[in-house]
Amino acid sequence: MKSKIKKAIENTKKVFKSVKVKLFLTLSLTVMLIIIFLIIVNSFALEKFYLYSKEQTLEDVYNQLNDYYNGNNHELDLETEMDKIAIKNNFDILIKDEENFNIYTSNKDFNYVLNAIQDITSSITSNRSDIENKIILEKNDKFEIIRQKDFKNGLNYIMLVGELDNGYSAYIRVPVTSIQDSVTISNNFLLLIAGFTILIAAVMVSFISKKFTEPILELNKIAKNMSNLDFSHKYRIKDVDDEINNLGKSINVMSDKLEKTIKQLRSTNIELEKDIEKKSKIEEMRKSFISDVSHELKTPIALIQGYSEGLIENVNSDEESRKFYAEVIQDEANKMNRLVKQLLELMKLEYGKREFNNTEFDIVELEKEVVRKSKVMLEEKNAKVEFIGEETMQVFADDFYIEQVITNYLTNAIKNLKEVNGERIIRITNQINKTNNKSRISVFNTGDNIKEEDLNRIWNRFYKADQSRNRESGGTGIGLAFVKAIMVNYKNDYGVINRENGVEFYFELESNKK
Repeated sequence: MKSKIKKAIENTKKVFKSVKVKLFLTLSLTVMLIIIFLIIVNSFALEKFYLYSKEQTLEDVYNQLNDYYNGNNHELDLETEMDKIAIKNNFDILIKDEENFNIYTSNKDFNYVLNAIQDITSSITSNRSDIENKIILEKNDKFEIIRQKDFKNGLNYIMLVGELDNGYSAYIRVPVTSIQDSVTISNNFLLLIAGFTILIAAVMVSFISKKFTEPILELNKIAKNMSNLDFSHKYRIKDVDDEINNLGKSINVMSDKLEKTIKQLRSTNIELEKDIEKKSKIEEMRKSFISDVSHELKTPIALIQGYSEGLIENVNSDEESRKFYAEVIQDEANKMNRLVKQLLELMKLEYGKREFNNTEFDIVELEKEVVRKSKVMLEEKNAKVEFIGEETMQVFADDFYIEQVITNYLTNAIKNLKEVNGERIIRITNQINKTNNKSRISVFNTGDNIKEEDLNRIWNRFYKADQSRNRESGGTGIGLAFVKAIMVNYKNDYGVINRENGVEFYFELESNKK
């Protein structure tokens, strides 16, 4: 329940933060303030202004009546003219002569008007202090304007009581209640106008705010995308030359510049990472090379040192012994030279510093050439070589390195060859997998299986688990590591499988150029 209330409060806050709502509330508040101001002005100023205006009108009518009775307008019908004035201004007019007889009255209920006038006249001429309903608005030698309530009908009046130049008495009055009603009606009308104005404002704000907020929301979305390093969105430039359009242009320019700058930074960062990785690999390669060389050269250096000391000290004085010592030293030096070269080549392969010269060639033909070169070793082992599968098989690779892979597999097979069930066989199998466009080459030899725990270790440099890595065999101990490095560079499969009567090494290559 609390989470729902909290969510409702957050949604309400979001609504009030909306530009549309803010614009609507601002416009509504402005309209209401204007209406309130007009009502206040209407209530306090309009009535006074209206009373002042009526006072001036009373004076004007008094002057008109004075002119009429002074004979300045003989051609006019006085009674008709005074009727027009009374109707036009909503006046009650009464004219009396010197004998206090009625000359003219605009109100047909003459007795009521006469009594009202007499009451007012008596109150004007009276000096009683208890008359509180009379307010003198203006007074001079000719007339007096008062504001007074008529208790008979309960209405407030403004009345001018004066004497004309010909001696007649003039009584002119106008009810004030109509003025107050006008103010009330005007205020109510203003409130009605305010309601309609706010309603119209809501529609207008909805339309106008949409026109203004849509590009702002679009710019906000673009800015958020830019903060997430997404520069694919651009502001749609319009033909209108206004501030929002100019802002959109500026954001597009900034987006393009940021995108270019970030791309440059990323490119620079990638290059920097490559440089660091390259330096790290070089340093790792250097340490590994030093470690391997120092480890593997201990024995040949010790042999060279021992036999050379024997020669110096003349341990064996006969010529044949000295020649044997010299041959041992030369043989160990050659082994050291070969080991260092192979290690350098292996390091370059393992750390991606060697480029392959890939071409299409027949790998079966290459296999037969390697077998031919190994003829002496095969004859010593009394080994029989069989070819199974494809008679010709095109592959796409560097023939120099693939020859070394085949040589290492064949040499390894010869060294580990044993007779099983009366057979001493080395079998080379060539197969094409049309599904993945790969050529699979495997070299099998009869003999003992490799221990399960050694199946993965034999690919490491200088691993000494099997006989192929003994010094007496003449190997350097990095042949299979060499195969692994080449296959890793090609991203092709390789491995070893224990068969029922021997061991099978295999590797794969692309059948043709992609």
